[in-house]
Amino acid sequence: MSALGRLYLLVTLLFALVTCVALVLLARQAGADVQRELQAAEAVVDYLYTSAQRDPQSLHPDLTANLRHIRVQWLRADEHALPGAPSFEQWLTQRVFAVQVRSRELRLADGRVLRISVDPRDEVEEVGDSLLQLLGLSLLALLLSLLTIHWALQRGLRVLDELLRGLQQVSQGQLDTRLPLHSVREARRLSRHFNNMATTLQQVQADNDELTQALMALQERERARLGQTLHDDLGQYLSGIRAQACLLRMIADDPQQVRATAAQLELHSQRLQDGFRALIRDLYPVMLEHLELDEALQLLSHDWQDSTGVACVLHSSQQQPRLALPTKAQLYRLIQEALTNVARHANASRVQVRLHYQGRRLRLLIRDNGCGAQLPQRPGIGLRSMQERARSIGAQLRLHSRPGAGWALWLSLPISNDY
Repeated sequence: MSALGRLYLLVTLLFALVTCVALVLLARQAGADVQRELQAAEAVVDYLYTSAQRDPQSLHPDLTANLRHIRVQWLRADEHALPGAPSFEQWLTQRVFAVQVRSRELRLADGRVLRISVDPRDEVEEVGDSLLQLLGLSLLALLLSLLTIHWALQRGLRVLDELLRGLQQVSQGQLDTRLPLHSVREARRLSRHFNNMATTLQQVQADNDELTQALMALQERERARLGQTLHDDLGQYLSGIRAQACLLRMIADDPQQVRATAAQLELHSQRLQDGFRALIRDLYPVMLEHLELDEALQLLSHDWQDSTGVACVLHSSQQQPRLALPTKAQLYRLIQEALTNVARHANASRVQVRLHYQGRRLRLLIRDNGCGAQLPQRPGIGLRSMQERARSIGAQLRLHSRPGAGWALWLSLPISNDY
């Protein structure tokens, strides 16, 4: 059974229960009313019987035909001899209302029998009319309630159908799907939330596409830089070493030239080695395999300060957690990216890096005294890269900046027993 069908059944059962309770209460009240009315009618029966004993002609049929709750009958002798079956009203009065209907009989001089009895038909009809009115009102209220519920639910289900279709379209990649705004406040809020969600997803997809293109472009630039470095720098040193090796064969008999050429070979080899080390350090920080994070950051800050001319001060607490190599690499790259952004955009003269471990949390603060900016800003490839690195290790990353007050990067990483 559908949810709508179950709701209809529940409302119908509730109305039936309320109607039954009302019928029971009405029947109890009707029983008390019938008892009072019939008890009063018995007093009238006694009075009429006494009057008939004195003067039977005083109970003329025209006078007694319209008496309420009183029934006066003139029966022939043969009619009186036949036993009469109790009427439905009499049976109902005796069984349901617990009222015994009594009659008084007087034999007249002409042989007829005058029977005066309490007549419960009027009261029973009134009770029946009240019960029928109650049932009719209950049925009408039930129909109106079901129609109202059906009308209201159809509007709500129409909104749910629109939401379901919208979700299906979004799941199929149609992120430009939007729901219409309805007049009902709740439906309008639901549509606005869905539209905001779709807009956010569309923006995130656009950001991801832009990030993918930026990463691909960055990859191509890194490849071009790597190729240019290998060709222009290291390649030239290798060519010089080869040329000087050939020269050694030619000047083998001249010790002074040999020593000078050997010195050049040593210098080129040293520069070649330094170039390879710098290239390997850019591609992968090998020192992380042998050093802790604070020690590796000390080397990074010195190299960055020497290359940029911007003062870089590193403060770290004495106690540092032992981090897994992937976590150290992500934090190292994040700090490296932050320093690169400072060098490119901050126009700063001083940078502070604080690495503090307390309460099973590793906290990182990078702050410069540069020009700053007004937040929020649309993040570039560098900020997105740092956000993704922080998210990959389960850390919280926040950025703060004001014009003229520089940038501040705050990161908090919970340290578990796995590290």
